[in-house]
Parts: sequence; structure tokens; C-alpha cells
Amino acid sequence: MSILRAMYTGVTGINAEGDALGVIGDNIANVNTIGFKQQRGLFEDVLGHSIATSDGAGSGVRMSDVQQMFTQGSLSSTGVSTDLALSGDGFFVVHGSVDGLPGNYYTRAGQTQIDREGHLVTGSGMQVQGYAAQAGGAFATSLTTLKLPTSALPPLPTANLSITANLDASAAVPAGAWDQSTPGATSNFSTSISVYDSLGQSHTANVYFAKTAAGSWDYHALVDGADMAGGTAGTPIEIGSGTLAFSPSGALDSVTTNVPFAPSFVGAQPSQAMTLSLGTPTSTGGSGLDGITQFATPSSVSAQSQDGYGSGDLSGIAIDGGGVVRGIYSNGQKVAVGQLAIAKFRSNEGLGRAGQGLFTATRDSGEASIGVSGTGGRAAVSAGTLEQSNVDLAQQFVDLISHQRSFQANSKTITTADEMLQELVNLKR
Repeated sequence: MSILRAMYTGVTGINAEGDALGVIGDNIANVNTIGFKQQRGLFEDVLGHSIATSDGAGSGVRMSDVQQMFTQGSLSSTGVSTDLALSGDGFFVVHGSVDGLPGNYYTRAGQTQIDREGHLVTGSGMQVQGYAAQAGGAFATSLTTLKLPTSALPPLPTANLSITANLDASAAVPAGAWDQSTPGATSNFSTSISVYDSLGQSHTANVYFAKTAAGSWDYHALVDGADMAGGTAGTPIEIGSGTLAFSPSGALDSVTTNVPFAPSFVGAQPSQAMTLSLGTPTSTGGSGLDGITQFATPSSVSAQSQDGYGSGDLSGIAIDGGGVVRGIYSNGQKVAVGQLAIAKFRSNEGLGRAGQGLFTATRDSGEASIGVSGTGGRAAVSAGTLEQSNVDLAQQFVDLISHQRSFQANSKTITTADEMLQELVNLKR
């Protein structure tokens, strides 16, 4: 190897180590960047001859590539519902423009928020992509920007009610016949349940149970007249009634409806049809034990429900492990608005960096395979957490020292070659 070649070889080493120091510096600078993936420089030797020749001398080194290290970063809990992290392989899909180039980009940084139009966006304004919720609970099959409705959630009138209770088998038949003007004195037991009309107004329905004979009961549902069209305040109006028959074992044997539930509330839809479920009678093939029963224990209600609700305003957002985004409303309802899309690539290392924590698909990475969380090996979504940078700061400092020493050694090669050239020039003196 000539002296000049040794000098130029030292130059290649200085250039390569300088590039490597730049990579390490980038890693250290982004040690607190959410979702950042550290890089490392890949070195290769440079030949100073043709492969066909026998001369084995090299001409130094160069940094051939910078490799992304897509190891999992630690998850840090933030308690912010719109903070998202991925545990496993995959990327969030976002849409927007970077340096004037619009399109889909991919990121592990899950610091999202709701903008003024209701879109789920990243801190830089990129719109998070997913599958919009459809009527019936299904999700669309095409990607779209996830958007939460900013308008009030419309009310849902009550259509179904259910009561699970026990009626005391040892109770005596009331002395007087049923009288809706004095329901408490002419019944054995009662419970109250709220129902909603088509305007979202809540009304209290009082359901009274009166024993008529051994194993036989009547039920009557009353609403205050002030709530009913044509009613009088303080005067209860019956909106439904029926008869219950029980077997000797206390199971519900049959239910007969006398007055169907069809109340006409003031200002709301007239004759609002409702169905009251009191269990599955044995006469229709049911168990007779999943609703109203008659055992020799005090009468009590163990559960009751209805499916209506009033209008509500959007008050928050919740995202589950499957990436389903739900709006939380002031009336207590949670309504699905979409499901996050997760992209997976054949080669993560082949992705191109676009800045702002974003990556782009390249020929080396292959096309994005987009689906939902937990399918096809895609990562699980963790809400209220963020994925920290995977940079190991201690390792970066060790690498920094190593490359610094190598830089110094290569500079020493150049100074040594320079001294040798000086000695060669001095031979002429």
C-alpha cells in the first residue's frame, strides 16, 4: 500500500466515523421523542482493486446504509384517553401532507387529539385513518378519516323493559280489589322504572304487583297524569297491565297481557309501543326462573332495565384494545364511531423516514397490509399510554466513545502518512 493510499484510506475512515457520529447524535437527540425508532450505521470495506486481481489491499471503509431498529419501546401511562400506543408489530395510518406531498403515512407516535371539526388527528394535524361505524354495529371496509359527531346524540325512546324480581309466596291477598287511585293499599309490592319518550323526556313508571290467589298475581304500570296527554297531575294513569301465574315450585308458568304498553306522553309520539319482559314462562319452553319468581322469601327486585335514553352531548372519547373508538356522551351512552386501522409491512426496515415521526412505504418495505388490531399479527392498541423511544442512552454513549476513538485513530493514520511523506521529501536535502 502506498503512502498516499494510506492517507486516503484514513480519510474514508474519518468520513465514515463522522457519518456514524451523526446517526448516534440523532438517536440521542430523539431519546424523548414518542414512538422514535433508533438507527445504526452499517459499515462495509472498500476495495482498491478489481475483484479479478490478486492484490488484496483495501481502500478504506464507508457507511453503506442506516438501519432502523424497530424494537418495541416501553409503554408509559399518561391517563389521557386520546394517547395511543401499539404493543407489537404495526403502525397507525394517518393521512395528510408532508412537504407538499399528500397521501397516507405511517407512525408509532400516538399523541392524538380531537380537532374543532371532530376529527381524530395527530399533533401535527395528520388525520388518523380507520373504519367508520355503520348502522347495526358493523364497520365499513374502506379507510376513512375517523370523526366524532359534534352534534348532540338524539334520544332513543324506550321500546323494551325488563324486571327480575321475586314475589313473596306467603303474601296475603289484599283486602280490597285493585284500585289505581290507591295503588299502595290495593297491592302487595311495587317498583319504579324510568322510561323515555320520543323527545328524550324521562318518565317514572310505577309497577304494582297484587296477589289475587295462590300462585296468581296481577301487575299494573302507572304513570302520573301530568306526563300523559289529556291526563291530570296527581291522578295516575294505567299504561299497561297483565296477569302472572306460577307453578307450585315458584317458577313463572305464564304471562297474560291485559293492557299492552302504549303510552301517549305529552308532546311526544302517541301510542309509544313498549314491551315488558318478566321472564320466559315454562308454558312457552322457558325456565320460568330468569325473571319474576314466587318463592317464600320477601318480595324484592334484583334487576331491571330499559333501552331508552335522553339526548346527550359529547363529553369524551374511549378507545379499547381492539382499536374501537367510542364517543362518551353526557347521558351515559357510549357510541362506536369507528375502528383504528393498523398497517403491517413485510419489511419494517425498508420503510422511508418522512420526518415528524412518520414513515412512508417504499419498494423495499412492500405495500402496507392494512387491517384492525389483533388480526394478522398486528399490534394491540393500548389507550391512555404512549410508546417511548427505543433509544438505549447508555449504549449510545458507549458507541459514541467507540466511534470517537476510531475517528482519532483514522486521523492518526493521516498524520502518520504525512510524516512519512515529509521524510521522503527530506531525502532530497
